[in-house]
Amino acid sequence: MMLQQDLFESEAARSLLDQLLDDARLYHSSTGYRELLDFVVKLRNFAPFNAMLLHIQKPGLSYAASAFDWRERFNRRPKRDARPLLILWPFGPVAFVYDVQDTEGDDLPKDVSFFQASGEITEERMKRFLVLMERKRIKYQFFDGGEHSAGSIEVTQKPPTKADKKKKAGKPSEYLMRINQNHAPNVQFSTLAHELGHLFLGHLGPDERLSIPERPKMTNAQVELEAESFAYLACRRNGVSCKSQSYLANYVDKHTKVDNLDIYQIVRAVGQMETLLELTAHTRYEVPTA
Repeated sequence: MMLQQDLFESEAARSLLDQLLDDARLYHSSTGYRELLDFVVKLRNFAPFNAMLLHIQKPGLSYAASAFDWRERFNRRPKRDARPLLILWPFGPVAFVYDVQDTEGDDLPKDVSFFQASGEITEERMKRFLVLMERKRIKYQFFDGGEHSAGSIEVTQKPPTKADKKKKAGKPSEYLMRINQNHAPNVQFSTLAHELGHLFLGHLGPDERLSIPERPKMTNAQVELEAESFAYLACRRNGVSCKSQSYLANYVDKHTKVDNLDIYQIVRAVGQMETLLELTAHTRYEVPTA
């Protein structure tokens, strides 16, 4: 079975996004970038990368779903002349989805909440996340810290080098995340998201085993903006408030442009985290017949 991050590993996906961003001239301003992040939060029934593709095609989109989901969940169908929107998907190069405004059928419930996040990370859910992390050799350790001490992540076993692989030597990479045991589960999840952001964004270095690319050297400010953007998306898409909300709000107030920011890597990395923690997208599709 293909996982959501596998959709976006190819050079073709990267080239597609670069071309779209270049043609559309989007997300160069800090306000435009924040609007994109909020849109990706809202469309949590799609993988982050696909939510961004939808925003590029139709920024005013309120909600989208596949024809299958509209029919099965809401008894609605695309209108005769509806213009489909394109996303990537596991069973083929692209899939069609439709904006709610381009469908017809039963009225939607007035209080409908499309895949709304609960906003509640329980101790049991946190335990489950930590088990899933350990399966990928991302270990954890709780520490007795004060209110303002959240956590950290470090490399405890570097990935094998090319020479190691040639000799069939070297141990698999390993990481250690430290989490404040005194924080509530929601806060611990926010810490987990921020630290996984550093890992999957390549701030700790490349790791082929975890599909973490080698990234160009960045300034501390760029690293922080990427990690905070990652945490904002990961937390808000799962109903958790985090300090990244204030950070990004302040950033937009103080900056007019977003320079040298690799949006592709950020949404790709959030997709990796959601797959790792089994927080995957909800949209369903009909599998094409041969």
